[in-house]
Amino acid sequence: MRRTKEYLENATILMATVITTQEAIMKPLDHKNLDLDVPYFADVVSTTENLAVFIWDSMVKLLPPDSLYEIKIYETDKNIVVYRGE
Repeated sequence: MRRTKEYLENATILMATVITTQEAIMKPLDHKNLDLDVPYFADVVSTTENLAVFIWDSMVKLLPPDSLYEIKIYETDKNIVVYRGE
């Protein structure tokens, strides 16, 4: 496969997305009790809505301006939270 400039740019974007996700979501939340282990939730009720806000705030700090559109969390097939930074 020939590696074009576009291919390398897309690979760079993908890697940046993985790193951003790791830093913004996995490090602070993975295998954690939100109420006890995540300082943000010391004063904020750990609802799915507030979790979406936390993830948004964490990711928006690491991404270029205006590049994040929404955070969508599926609790169940019928219970979905969408947050767009509003």
